[in-house]
Amino acid sequence: MLVPKFWAEHREVKTVRGKKATVRRFGWSDENMNAAQEHARARVEEALAALAAGESLARFEPKVPYNGADGVPIREEIVESHDDVVVTRNSYGALCLNTPDVLFADVDLPVGGGVNFFRWIGLFLILAGVGAYLARSGLVFAVGVVASFVLPFALERAVAAVRRARGVEEKQGLARIRAFSEAHPHWVLRVYRTPAGFRVLVMHGTFAPDDPAVTAFFEALGTDRVYVRMCRKQKCFRARVSPKPWRIGQKTHILPSRGVWPVSPEVAPRRRAWIAEYDSLARDFASCRFVEELGAGRLDPKAEAVRRLHDDACRAHSELPLA
Repeated sequence: MLVPKFWAEHREVKTVRGKKATVRRFGWSDENMNAAQEHARARVEEALAALAAGESLARFEPKVPYNGADGVPIREEIVESHDDVVVTRNSYGALCLNTPDVLFADVDLPVGGGVNFFRWIGLFLILAGVGAYLARSGLVFAVGVVASFVLPFALERAVAAVRRARGVEEKQGLARIRAFSEAHPHWVLRVYRTPAGFRVLVMHGTFAPDDPAVTAFFEALGTDRVYVRMCRKQKCFRARVSPKPWRIGQKTHILPSRGVWPVSPEVAPRRRAWIAEYDSLARDFASCRFVEELGAGRLDPKAEAVRRLHDDACRAHSELPLA
């Protein structure tokens, strides 16, 4: 895992194999800005040498905070550091805990209900409308077309509301986690409720993101595929530990709007004001709530240290509303 403190950019135009080539690369460092600039310059030279050798590669790297280009580390403001555990502020302003080896997985619950069934109803109504049109009944055709769009979504939302009220998806998600625990009794799992589903923190050991055991764990829980890919790419695990701004009444967006760090001096005062407002609103919310611990075994000291940081930041043992 790499979350640098300093970032720089270098751009160079050079004739390569008889054609002008413009290459831009980022550089980073934990030491100072000069080291970051030198790293950027060196990466440009490496890219130009590769082009001269006939290799095909991207001329520019996208300036994004977390879902970055291959080979580019996490580009976010560092808020706290605890040995190799780093808390950063993500692109929309929330805080995220990043760890190279303590395993987190979020399990999002489905939001729909009976979608396939009701889309078939919609298709049936369209066919009925077409039949009515062919039978020279324009009014029935029009009603059938409108109903084919409106009725499936209305029924789907109604069924989803009933399923939420009964906790159907929640029970199924928790059952999936418990089934994994029963099949792996030596795994110690802490389960948390999040606004969108569940979070699982593994407590009995540490893991590399590309460990086959981690892959099997993600697959068994149905972990989000984008999160899985970014764990491998960024060589870390990650958990959001403060609320999403739009869930707590924050009306404006953090500056800059794309949230890429570092920010210009012109933007910095307004960014600080946004963060102060966000922190004030976030005090009344929790990011997740502890549910239960599964499995029996020795707790890993590193995982326990991360657990304390996570639970405190998330207010996981409070009764505050989730956001």
